[in-house]
Amino acid sequence: MHLAVETWNLTDNSVISAKGLNLTFQTNDGPVHALKDVDLDIEKGDFVSFIGPSGCGKTTFLRCMADLETPTGGSITVNGVSPEEARKSRAYGYVFQAAGLYPWRTIGGNIRLPLEIMGYSKAEQAERVARVLDLVELSGFEKKFPWQLSGGMQQRASIARALAFDADILLMDEPFGALDEIVRDHLNEQLLKLWDRTGKTIAFVTHSIPEAVYLSTKIVVMSPRPGRITDVIESTLPCDRPLDIRDTPEFLEIAHRVRDGLRAGHAYDG
Repeated sequence: MHLAVETWNLTDNSVISAKGLNLTFQTNDGPVHALKDVDLDIEKGDFVSFIGPSGCGKTTFLRCMADLETPTGGSITVNGVSPEEARKSRAYGYVFQAAGLYPWRTIGGNIRLPLEIMGYSKAEQAERVARVLDLVELSGFEKKFPWQLSGGMQQRASIARALAFDADILLMDEPFGALDEIVRDHLNEQLLKLWDRTGKTIAFVTHSIPEAVYLSTKIVVMSPRPGRITDVIESTLPCDRPLDIRDTPEFLEIAHRVRDGLRAGHAYDG
């Protein structure tokens, strides 16, 4: 099987575009170069996973998309505008590593919170909460409190909250990393179904090679700090992906390509 490698040419119809992106943090111990010369183009409907060693800038890059970090060089656009403008227009939902649910609010109350802040009517809030609970298969749990749900269910509620205002882009920072393998596999399956049903553009940070290969249309491999892109692999797997696809030669070949990219990235280390 031939694996297509994405050429990093930016196009006018990209949803997220980075060109020559750099980010350097100033610390008491001197500058920390988190990202260096990052070029990437994410198209509408892509499911793009970012993988690399700890400290390689995966989350920093995601935070630049979300206007949570400010690049020190190069450019990045989200829906053709700056990340700040995209944030103000609510172009994306963000799912953090921890579910971050308020324990004093019910699951429905947590999901409603951004809708309340945005001024949606109570009727519209109720309709949207019911719809996203159904999307993440949590219908019937609206009146439960976070402590009454498992870790996996709490993360699904967190995803529902990010989907509630129907942004076209979903940014996910290793949302399943703290979960056990069985729960993680189940949520991977559910996330693919959700992506298929909604057509969202998803940027997903992970440390897991099998997770990246299973979920993605494109896999972005990053080097140790300063974070560079060492490879962009376009998946040739079919859209229909049962879990046992991970045992196929096609899956294993892509996983091998990712491992090679991670090894190559260490040539930049030092």
